[in-house]
Amino acid sequence: MIFLEHLLKRLGWVRAPDVRRYALDDALQPVLDSLAEQQQSSPDEMISSLVSEALSRRQADEYLVSRWQSLSSREQDVSALACLGYTNRQIAVILSISPETVKTHLRNALVKFNLHSRSELRLLLQEWDFSAWKPLNNSR
Repeated sequence: MIFLEHLLKRLGWVRAPDVRRYALDDALQPVLDSLAEQQQSSPDEMISSLVSEALSRRQADEYLVSRWQSLSSREQDVSALACLGYTNRQIAVILSISPETVKTHLRNALVKFNLHSRSELRLLLQEWDFSAWKPLNNSR
């Protein structure tokens, strides 16, 4: 229940006193009305849709984080560098490992994410910031 209250607060909702309903913050009401009109739905339907979408995204994000945390630190390194667009040979040089070891770590990461290719991994994690993995001597 705390999660739901936190989510509703982040969406601009405030808890109405003495009732188990939520009231939309006054500043967001015009935005909600405009969205509802564009979608040809009622504000209540729009609220339900937005909350449902936010909860789905949260669940998907939690799944990705749990998959990431299941990777070994070396699998994370290889995956991050692959998402930054480095080739296996470049990753091998950066991490001082063989290209075959890079392939093994990447294959293991793909299995843990239930993916088939590095391009699928890049697409799945495209919103993540991997800049911390960029080598200092490379401006890529």
